[in-house]
Amino acid sequence: MKIIEVENVSKSFSDRKVLDSVSFTIEKETICGLIGRNGSGKTVLMKCICGFLTPDSGSIRIRGRLQNRKQDVSGNMGIIIESPGFLENESAYGNLLYLARLRGLIGKSEVKEAIRQAGLSPDDHKKVKKYSMGMRQRLGIAQAIMEKPDILLLDEPMNGLDEQGVTDMRTLFLSLKENGVTILLASHNTEDIALLCDNVYRIDGGKIHI
Repeated sequence: MKIIEVENVSKSFSDRKVLDSVSFTIEKETICGLIGRNGSGKTVLMKCICGFLTPDSGSIRIRGRLQNRKQDVSGNMGIIIESPGFLENESAYGNLLYLARLRGLIGKSEVKEAIRQAGLSPDDHKKVKKYSMGMRQRLGIAQAIMEKPDILLLDEPMNGLDEQGVTDMRTLFLSLKENGVTILLASHNTEDIALLCDNVYRIDGGKIHI
């Protein structure tokens, strides 16, 4: 079953065409890899899929429904695109509880579970401003998964992680897939792509190559 369908999507900024008639599909409960050099359009494509950007032309369907300006159909989608921002003087738990209360979809137990899944402790009172880059990345992953989304868009999710962190996140992503989550993973790491992905698309010159 196709859960994400991208058809002839183009996107330009000024006179630069970043996406040029991009088409591909992602099957439910798979991990799909997206590879390409810096500036190839990976991040722009992911922003179009989740509704942060509107394509100039083409269409995107999420769970069979059209994504457009009038109706955001991304629904319960976990997202890591660029560096997540946090309240510097709050702990991991304080940050995610604040975000959870804004949306009102989950409570304290779900927040704590997500923090533990990402390899942090919900009982650690250390302020985020004292976090390493790897700890911040783990917290970003916890934020992405805390509402138990059925789709994850992960743009370079291993950034800043040490070897153990990378191993932990690979295990987590495979576990999430086994529990019904569909993942679109953009990564420069060929090992991540080889170990995690069921299929891979390469973006180059604004076009998708299988």
